[in-house]
Amino acid sequence: MPTLVVVGAQWGDEGKGKVTDYLSAEADTVVRYQGGTNAGHTVIAGGREYRLHLVPSGIVHGKVCVLGNGVVLDPAAFLQEMDELAAQGCDVGRVVVSDNAHLILAYHKALDRSEETGRGEARIGTTLRGVGPAYRDKAARIGVRAGDLRYPDLLRRRLDGAVAAANQALGQTEFHSAALADELLALAPRLLPLLRDTAELVNQAIDRGDKVLFEGAQGTHLDIDHGTYPFVTSSHPTAGGACIGSGVGPTRIDRVVGVAKAYTTRVGDGPFPSEELGPEGDLLRERGGEYGTTTGRPRRCGWCDVPVLRHAALVNGLGGLCVTKLDTLSGLSRVRIVVAYEHEGRRLTGFPHDVDLLAQVRPVYEEVPGWSDDLSGAQRFEDLPATARAYLDRVAELVGVPVVMVGVGAERGQTLPRESMF
Repeated sequence: MPTLVVVGAQWGDEGKGKVTDYLSAEADTVVRYQGGTNAGHTVIAGGREYRLHLVPSGIVHGKVCVLGNGVVLDPAAFLQEMDELAAQGCDVGRVVVSDNAHLILAYHKALDRSEETGRGEARIGTTLRGVGPAYRDKAARIGVRAGDLRYPDLLRRRLDGAVAAANQALGQTEFHSAALADELLALAPRLLPLLRDTAELVNQAIDRGDKVLFEGAQGTHLDIDHGTYPFVTSSHPTAGGACIGSGVGPTRIDRVVGVAKAYTTRVGDGPFPSEELGPEGDLLRERGGEYGTTTGRPRRCGWCDVPVLRHAALVNGLGGLCVTKLDTLSGLSRVRIVVAYEHEGRRLTGFPHDVDLLAQVRPVYEEVPGWSDDLSGAQRFEDLPATARAYLDRVAELVGVPVVMVGVGAERGQTLPRESMF
């Protein structure tokens, strides 16, 4: 199976960076297909930590790393990340960027801040990185693409229209297109050599029989169509987004695996049925180090939520689950699993699309025995205590998708595959 898509099965922060890094050892090319600097993937290998926002996690293995057309690129942040990775010894010479990728510019960040502030109590919880406004300009056909840097006159014309629209929305003449054009053109000598027709590049890799790994950012329930709208991102983190965001047809995708924590977390606002607001939620946060890679915000924590995972399996066509941070649950005498929701006397096994309804449901729990063992030294799935294995088997049974990989620590080596992914 030479093509594999890795998606988040919850609300992001599931550990996709670690899983993608681990799988990259077998891959030839790793493709990031959506999102922007609102993503935060952390890879820990050999005691060294790599914090990634735009560059695919395959960079640590020195693989060909592609930022596809579905990505929105903050040029200055991208080049800074490249410099930091190079300083850590990564080979950044194999990073390529789609010339169709849209750019995040200063006015997008200003619009993001202004709009989120204006929402008041109805705020979405955006990272304020300008991602949403950049995608909006893309849909409105006033966006600026990376390939426009090749044509200074075209770039200036496009910026004239986009900046005028941004200033009007902000209610002030805050930005000047000529100055922004000069800033971008100053970065062009570093960016232009990286630009490619990445759809052609990725399809050629598949034609050769190379193993291609598609890395999603955020998670299924932040998808703009399939997530908890409006508390969502502005792109498609689901598996279908891999095709749209990289220019690869759906018939070329062989397998999709979802990444889920052994519990559930969420950053920002929006309904979260399994959230634990008491001491157990605090315990999960501290043990799991649940603070955002991008924002540093504390994550909201709760138990494994089966309706959430079933919905992810449905809309992504999941063939397997990679369960991370199982070690965080060690020491608990019992572990809870949300098997359904209850609303006004009705039992709901599906995942409601109505966020108002989702905010009102009460979780229906099933409790299973916990374990006290330290899992960090486990080398195989069979090394896990029987109760931990039973927990994973029960989750797989309820979701209807097998657990194909387990994470028992932050290091790359603390990963227990149950089968080959490719």
